[in-house]
Order: sequence, then C-alpha cells, then structure tokens
Amino acid sequence: MSFTLFGLSAPILLAISEEGYTEPTSIQQQAIPMILEGSDLLASSQTGTGKTAGFVLPLLHNLMQKDKKISSKAVRSLILTPTRELAAQVEESVRTYGKHLPLKSLAVFGGVNIDKQIAKLKKGCDIIVATPGRLLDLVGQKAVDLSLVEILVLDEADRMLDMGFIHDIRRILSLLPKQRQNLLFSATFSNDIKKLAEGLLKDPKTIQVAQRNGAAEGIFQTVHPVNSTDKRKLLSFLIQSKKLKQVLVFTRTKHGANRLTQDLQKEGITAAAIHGNKSQAARTKALADFKRGEINVLVATDIAARGLDIDQLPFVVNYELPNVPEDYVHRIGRTGRAGAEGEAISLVCVDEQEFLADIEKLLKKQIPKVVVSGFEPNLSIKPKPILNGFGRRTPPTRKGDAPNTFHKYRSKQRPSAGQQLLHKAMQGHKHKG
Repeated sequence: MSFTLFGLSAPILLAISEEGYTEPTSIQQQAIPMILEGSDLLASSQTGTGKTAGFVLPLLHNLMQKDKKISSKAVRSLILTPTRELAAQVEESVRTYGKHLPLKSLAVFGGVNIDKQIAKLKKGCDIIVATPGRLLDLVGQKAVDLSLVEILVLDEADRMLDMGFIHDIRRILSLLPKQRQNLLFSATFSNDIKKLAEGLLKDPKTIQVAQRNGAAEGIFQTVHPVNSTDKRKLLSFLIQSKKLKQVLVFTRTKHGANRLTQDLQKEGITAAAIHGNKSQAARTKALADFKRGEINVLVATDIAARGLDIDQLPFVVNYELPNVPEDYVHRIGRTGRAGAEGEAISLVCVDEQEFLADIEKLLKKQIPKVVVSGFEPNLSIKPKPILNGFGRRTPPTRKGDAPNTFHKYRSKQRPSAGQQLLHKAMQGHKHKG
C-alpha cells in the first residue's frame, strides 16, 4: 500500500517522500483514513509502530482543508504529551511533514524559559505540542487561546494518567470548544483509559494494533542473572566485548543514573545521563550526542526516556528492572521500532526476582536466562528489600497489596516462583532458601 492512496495533499506527500518512506505501517493504514474523515479515535498501539505519523499526517491535511482567518493567538490543534522529550519529538515530526505547508507549530514544556515561548506564541501558532503543566502556565498568563481548537490529540494518554496529569487534563479540556475532533492514543486500554475515553470521545472509531501489554515483535530478550554488586562490571564487559556503539540503559532512580554514568566514564566508556533533575538543555544535548554517536551509552530513568524516538537503536539494557511490569514493555520498546530488530538485555539480581516474575506474567512467557561466564550469581544470597529514591520500601505491584509492604517471599525470605525457575534453569533443581 502507498501513502498516495490516502488522498493526502501534494505538499504532505512530498515531505513523506523526502523522508524516504514509501509504505505506511499498520497503525498508519488504519488511523489515517479514520482521522481524515473527521472521526474521533481511540487507538492502542505499542511504541515504535509509526503512531506519531499516523496522526500528524491527517491532522496536517485536515487543517489545510479549512480556510479560516483566525486571530494570531488562537491555536487550531493541540497535542498533549506526558514528557518534554516526547513533546519535542512530536513537534519535530509536525515540522518535518508540514515543511511545505504554511502552518506554524511550537513545542511548549517546562524546564526552559517561558518568556521565549510567550514571545513565539505572540507571532501566531497553528499547532501546539505541549506538556500539561506548562500549557496551563501559559493559559494563566493569557499567552495562549484554546477556544478555537479544532483537533485535540492525547498522545501516550496512559502515561499521562500514570504521572498524575488527570486533573490538568480536565482543566485543559474545559478550555476547549465542544465541537472538535478528539484523538486518544495509548499503549494499553486500561480501565482508566476507557473511563477517560468515555467522557472525551464521541462515537469513536477504535484501533488496537498490538496485543495488549505485549512486547513488540522483533525484540530479542535475554536475562543475565548476576549479583547486584557485579552488575556494573557485567555491563562494562558486555559493552566492550560486544563492541556496542549505541546502548540505552535504564535505572530506577536519578541518583543511580548519575552514579552509573560516572562509573562507565571511569571505565573509558562515553556515557551521559538523562533524567528529571537534568536541565532541559542538558537533556537535549545528551540525546543529540547519543543520536550522533558521540556517546555510546545513554543512561535514563523511565519518565525521562518515555517517548524517546531513536532510529535503529540496536540495544536496550535494563540495569535495574522496573517495579511496574508495563514499564518493562515501554523500556524495551525503544528498540525494535517500525519493524526493525533489536535486543533487550536485563541484568537481574536475586532482589528483583519478583519483579521478573511479574514481567513474565504480563508477557505470558518466560524470558531466556543466560549466565555469563565469570559473573555467576551466588545462589545462597537471600533477597533484600529494594528501596526507592526516598529510602522507603518499593511498593508491590500486585493489586490488593498494601502500600509499602512486600510480597510474601520477601518477609519470609523464601524463594519466589520466579526465583525457583531461575535456579532450576541454572542447576536443574529448585533452590531451597
């Protein structure tokens, strides 16, 4: 199938051709016609499936079909995203595909000078890509007019809810006109997303491209069991022995990201950290250097990495497993994008076995375990509580568990099912702790 079959305008088709794209992805094949006809849309699609172009292309086309003279401060389309990085990258896609169109776009997010954003908005803007908090700041300063928005997009809506943006989203919705087209994109169709969609969308078309909560195909996943004290050495060994040139590494905390980055640099490995405590300028530079190949390793926390779009990223490493299973899917989704193959490696110590078991339950399959020679874990070590960044116990992820308590295996120091499977794979029998 060709992009020409959608009936997109010639300037948009030219931009697509200049980017080297010839065939739409599955989400694009389904979403573009629905958006072009003006329907509201509820779409579930895993990261890396071409989702952004799936709504940007028809959005640009629809705006160009309406010849309206609008005040310089009025915005015609609003795209909300959960993070600064995603806002910047979505707006970059808007500029890329709309470069032959007379439409102006702007990304607005926190961490940078608001006065410069206000100055740009005064010059007129058709499309705003924004994080909720900064957008409300601009509304409060009367720097942006949302009363004439024709198309609203909630991108990665599930993550926005996870990050506590629901009240900001409701405030923003109250500022928009009732007559508009609404597009909601989410990695999963959780109950919270369905509830949000019911109050937002009108007779929506529904698309569900990937299996719910499943990892993208084309990603080769491996678990390397290792002692927690040997993780950094194992990571350095893998990077150097495999001669990895571009690796995205995930940690649970900002402090952990900084410490790991410094340790890698001492090993002679070029690395940079990206997380919420870094300035936006530092985060933008680190990402740009990583994309250009000037640094080999980008160490990131979950929120900072959400929405990162890096073409042909070959490797993702979970230096520490997330305590929320769905975050594992989002993490490894940074590789294997748009049909390409990728590799996801997880360094797992005994303290994380319950996290691993929850992830495998979500994936509905076991992830292959491979012990690296010279880094064999000590099976006599008993699991210890994992502390979060505030020195408190990491809350369990299973429904019904009370906050700040542990799964039973931790309190009784008995091996979990995941731990037993690991020991069985390594020794041929269950470990008796």
